[in-house]
Amino acid sequence: MKIWETERPRATIVLVHGSGEHHGRYEWLIQRFRKERFNVLIGDLPGHGEHAETPGHIATFDEYIRTVDGWLAEAGKSGLPVVLFGHSLGGLIVIRTLMETSRKPAAVLLSSPCLGLTFPPAFYLRAFAKAMNTVAPGLLVRIKRNGRNPLATRNVEQLRKDEKDPLILTKVSIRWYNELERAMTLAFEKTVDFPDVPLLVLQAGDDKIVSRDKVFEWYERLPIQIRAYKEWDGLYHELFNEPEREEVFQAALAFLEERLTALDS
Repeated sequence: MKIWETERPRATIVLVHGSGEHHGRYEWLIQRFRKERFNVLIGDLPGHGEHAETPGHIATFDEYIRTVDGWLAEAGKSGLPVVLFGHSLGGLIVIRTLMETSRKPAAVLLSSPCLGLTFPPAFYLRAFAKAMNTVAPGLLVRIKRNGRNPLATRNVEQLRKDEKDPLILTKVSIRWYNELERAMTLAFEKTVDFPDVPLLVLQAGDDKIVSRDKVFEWYERLPIQIRAYKEWDGLYHELFNEPEREEVFQAALAFLEERLTALDS
C-alpha cells in the first residue's frame, strides 16, 4: 500500500484495481487525480502484485474485503474526505466491502464493476469448478492475457506493456473463481445493504469482459438517493486505459467536484 500525496489535497481516493493486474498499471490515473489535488492510496490486492503469497489464489473473498477496509481506515487518518474507487473486480470488492462494513465514504466511483461476465464459462466448466472447490481449491487454471487477447482495451501501447509485464496473472485458482461467483451473487442479493452514499457508475458500452446489462440491472436496484450511471458507446472494459480516457476522467471529476462542493456548503 502506498499513498501518493499532492499539494493542498481536497480528498483522498482509495483506488482498488481489477483482476489479474496490479497497482502499477494505474500510473496515468494516479497522476491525473494528483493534478486535480487528490491524494491517492493504492496497493496490490491479495494474490496480486510483486509480493503475492500465492499468485492468483485466495481462500475467501473476505480477504479482499479486509484489505480494502484497512485501506479505508488508513485513508481516514488524514481527516480528508475519502472517495472509494474500484475497477472491475475492484468494483465488486468495493460493493461487497460497503455491504459488509460500516464504511460510508464521501463518494464511490465504480468503473465497469464485475457484476456478471460477458462470456461466462460453459456450464460443464462451472460444474467442474464447483466440484473441485473442496477437493483442490488451489488448483490453478490458465487465463488469457490482455496482450494476447485484447478484450480489455483498444489502447495498443497499453497492450504492448501488458505483454511484457511479469506481474499480470496468467492463472487463477479454482477457489478464486468460485469466490468470484459467490460475491457477484451476494452483490445482487444484498443491494438493500449498500449504504446511502453518492455513487457514480462508469460503464464501457462495448465491454467484452463484464456484462453491461448486469451492471445496469444492479444499479437500478439500489435504494440510494444520489446516484448516476454513464455509459460510453464503443469503449472497451478498461475505461481509464482507452484512447478516450480523458473524457471518462472528466466525467468522474465533475461528479467528485459536485460532491465536494456539497460537503463544503
